[in-house]
Amino acid sequence: MNIRFTPMAAALGLAAGMVLSSAANAATIKIAIAGPFTGALTQYGDMVKEGVDTAIESINAKGGVLGNKLQAVIMDDACEPKQGPVVANRVVNEKIHYVVGHVCSGATIAATPIYNNEGVVMVSPSATSPLVTDGKNYDTIFRTIGRDDQQGPAAAKFIEQHIHPKAVAVLHDKQSYGQGIATAVKNDLEKAGVKIVMFEGINAGDSDYSAVITKLKSSGADFVYYGGYHPEMGLLLRQGAEQGLKAKFMGPEGVGNPDINAIAGPAVEGMLVTLPADHTNDPGNAAVVKAFKDKKRNPGGAFQLTAYSAVDAIAAGIKGVGKDDPIKVAAWLHSHSVKTPIGDLAWNKQGDLKSFKFDVFTWHADGSKTVFK
Repeated sequence: MNIRFTPMAAALGLAAGMVLSSAANAATIKIAIAGPFTGALTQYGDMVKEGVDTAIESINAKGGVLGNKLQAVIMDDACEPKQGPVVANRVVNEKIHYVVGHVCSGATIAATPIYNNEGVVMVSPSATSPLVTDGKNYDTIFRTIGRDDQQGPAAAKFIEQHIHPKAVAVLHDKQSYGQGIATAVKNDLEKAGVKIVMFEGINAGDSDYSAVITKLKSSGADFVYYGGYHPEMGLLLRQGAEQGLKAKFMGPEGVGNPDINAIAGPAVEGMLVTLPADHTNDPGNAAVVKAFKDKKRNPGGAFQLTAYSAVDAIAAGIKGVGKDDPIKVAAWLHSHSVKTPIGDLAWNKQGDLKSFKFDVFTWHADGSKTVFK
């Protein structure tokens, strides 16, 4: 059979070849979302997922990153430290170069050595413990949230200047995150001359804290700071109210979960909580907020916008170096700032933000929260 090539056929063949070549060069860049998707703290994982999903959808709608689509891959660590390395090894084995997470500090601390050793870029939107980065000399580990030694002093300063308590009790859950921030608050309050009458750990997961509430009542504390997560804080609030404890409570962003209302009931009214500053009303974020709301997602939770910003940082790094190379992306992030919905972010040598703002919110029994004025 004789085949005759005409100029038109040649042109069509060239065009087809270009399309095939373009399709072959296009790739999917996977981003793992590492956090709790089972267990008692799943809402924190859901917050991060909402932020990542919204960011990825927005980026992909604009053509992706260097023509490549982003894809989220869920990795469940249940916020358990022992599951951090399990998830990290899965990420490495699946050849995923980027992670948003981990969510809880304990799991994050356990996972980071693997990511750094294997050249995976990890950006946590929520792990606040200084132990994630302090003294580690990591190259590929970052955060889009402040540290407990930023959040703790902000809480202590607020307590000293606005609450003026007679005596403070400081509780924690004996875990990396909770004990770390509780210690930071206690130390700063003591430096300010505030009387600390109790510093004690409770067991996370217990259902009866009547013994510690009895101690609180006898201590004379009129203010209680709790370092930990919402399930325990909710029980402390409810059982404290049932036993006539009159002290006001405050906690870090780990207690700022809508599920606390179901646990604490009316006793949650007036709880104070430090959270990342609310950027949902920033004029420049109108399109981002609309993207969340169009998907019936909440842009105003503790970690949605920090997670969105983590994806922005990863995408900016890939664009900045011109290819999917996590080692070069990490180096780029260390030497550049990135415009995100939570502001222009810049990182120091160990991957912590150079600055971050925590605000104090008053939590209400109807599930809403207001910035303390």
